[in-house]
Amino acid sequence: MAGVNGEKLKRLRAWVQNYEWGRSGAEAEVARLLALNTGAEIEPNKPYAEFWMGTHESGPNVLVLSVGKALSIQAHPDKELAKELHKMKPNLYKDANHKPEMALAITEFRALCGFITLQELKEVLEDVPEIVELVGTASAKQVMEIDERCGDTADKAKTALRSVFTQLMSASKEMTTKAISKLKSRLLLQSQLRSLTEKEELVLQLEKQYPGDIGVLSAFFFNYVKLKPGEALYLAANEPHAYLSGDCVECMATSDNVVRAGVTPKHRDIQTLCSMLTYNQGYPEILSGLALSPYITRYLPPFDEFEVDRCILPKGSSVVFPAIPGPSIFLAFVGEGKMKTGCWEGIVTEGDVVFEPANTELVITATTSELQLYRAGINSRFFHGQ
Repeated sequence: MAGVNGEKLKRLRAWVQNYEWGRSGAEAEVARLLALNTGAEIEPNKPYAEFWMGTHESGPNVLVLSVGKALSIQAHPDKELAKELHKMKPNLYKDANHKPEMALAITEFRALCGFITLQELKEVLEDVPEIVELVGTASAKQVMEIDERCGDTADKAKTALRSVFTQLMSASKEMTTKAISKLKSRLLLQSQLRSLTEKEELVLQLEKQYPGDIGVLSAFFFNYVKLKPGEALYLAANEPHAYLSGDCVECMATSDNVVRAGVTPKHRDIQTLCSMLTYNQGYPEILSGLALSPYITRYLPPFDEFEVDRCILPKGSSVVFPAIPGPSIFLAFVGEGKMKTGCWEGIVTEGDVVFEPANTELVITATTSELQLYRAGINSRFFHGQ
């Protein structure tokens, strides 16, 4: 990237994490971006999971994920719980901050997020006897007998859901392995007689990835979300989720706090996870973004820490990013263009990552081809509220 050595904009050298859940070789957007950004050679059999674009104490973390295998069923603590966990278990929970997140799909992106509705939960308990074996008929009956016409249904549903989910996640390894084996045999037999549901097919995929893991069964309790490119999902504190497959831009607050409980080889803290969840039920909100101009779409989650802009500029077109009080990070995802401030001008090509200081107006022009960029910064609502 020519000219990015001035006082204003700075080019950032990205780095990657090669976690085993990443996509392999050239099929991963992370690998492509790494090669463009650093000149590194792509290794065809190596997993490329996360493309990191720098951190700043006053700003958000932003990265690209290439998910080839399910990540753990997890949740992130709110600030109050994060402080408690950091104090009690500093070796596991290394800071006292919360970690709200947002995933903006680049390709079709699949995830589990939040708990299904009461009616859907009743259907699971009717259709999946292996779960009832683990949670017990009394707990299952407690759910089935909730009358949705009563005024206190939501509270009763949360209490019952907390009970059955905690019992499921606390089942012994021996009982879990036996139940999953029975489930697998039953679904494979039924697949010869009928089409399996999307959730049933997902559960069989998870079983292949994590045999005998309780997270395989817990997937029935969560919403199965499929994002199209340009759609985003935000993840609040104390809400369960797991990324399943696809590529996304992820933005999050600066924290490493993750409470895991399933489909993972890492440390599990089932007791903490089951006690911290909100047990809110229903399909999560999907963000389609707010059109700021014909070329810019903004994604505003309900958190102060960050927002993300998606910019698609046709060849020869220009757009202005007004000066704002906070810093920004730009990722040139596809194409080539020109960036210009009041006293600086430079070329940007795909794979480039650029840091823009606060209070800088930036003009971007697509030159030789269409230019696709992502910008991450502090949520503009934070500044408007001051």
